[in-house]
Amino acid sequence: MAAEENDIQGIITNIQHYTIHDGPGIRTELFFKGCPMRCLWCSNPETLTTGPQLAVYPKKCLTTQNCGQCLQECPLNGGAPISFRDGELLPVKMARHCAGCLKCAAACPAEAIAVWGESCTVSRLMDEILKDRDFYSRSNGGVTFNGGEVMVQWKFAVILAEACHEAGGDVCVESALHCAPEHMDAVMSRADYIIADLKHMDSATHKTLTGVGNEVVLENLRGLLRYDKPVVLRTPVVIGYNDDEENIRAIAAFIKEDLRGRIIQYQLLPYRKMGTEKYASLGMTYPMEDYAPPQREVWEKRILALRDMAQREFGVPAVAGSNHKWL
Repeated sequence: MAAEENDIQGIITNIQHYTIHDGPGIRTELFFKGCPMRCLWCSNPETLTTGPQLAVYPKKCLTTQNCGQCLQECPLNGGAPISFRDGELLPVKMARHCAGCLKCAAACPAEAIAVWGESCTVSRLMDEILKDRDFYSRSNGGVTFNGGEVMVQWKFAVILAEACHEAGGDVCVESALHCAPEHMDAVMSRADYIIADLKHMDSATHKTLTGVGNEVVLENLRGLLRYDKPVVLRTPVVIGYNDDEENIRAIAAFIKEDLRGRIIQYQLLPYRKMGTEKYASLGMTYPMEDYAPPQREVWEKRILALRDMAQREFGVPAVAGSNHKWL
């Protein structure tokens, strides 16, 4: 690997070892920071912006009376970035007030202030990835790039994928594909497996649900055919938002006609209300805060019915959930 390439850094929010649902075998999963979409149900708000973010957890705070290390370390002399109300630590408004030094998090002994997003070199990540090498060989596993949206950091993803291949590992890339086609081509041409998301076939509804239309997504999905690689397509099924038969039928027809049926699975994933604490820690409003998910017997029955419809009417290899073998 060229020295200048190893100097390139990516922003990663999390590294998960021993994952089994996002690609074949046992995998190491890297979560890239940054996403152009704003899905209402997103459970990973820490991945939406590209830079590091400070998250606060007031219940962990030792209070200024017993600690105050964060205020002492702040280069703005305990000003607006770190603030309290009635003794409770408040979320940090980084865009307006913070210098971005992150010293407060490093100084907090109780981890009441944490950082989402770490700048990592390729070699730093490869050290972490290679810890799991034995699991890969025993299970036909590898590394999965996830997000956020991998394509936001496509240059870094390309170099990291090449490093994984040099080390003898395979790479699975998950993407919602709202990106420039040339960025997709640069990354996906180096992937061994592809996971793509499709939330809704109606562009106006897609924009309401995700903040963007679906024209770019659909065109990039069609473009996946040229790679001749295993592709899994996913739809997060949110009851009351995109679980209508018209939508799933349109997606199934798209798979059959536009994608020529060339996917190995179409996964209908149940929505689970997660991430509430993360939104609060970042001072963000969770768009689905007031949404009351139906009981399991309700959503499970619904997803199974949609799966059966896609199989029966279009011959699509639809499955409920992500715990089915790929190959």
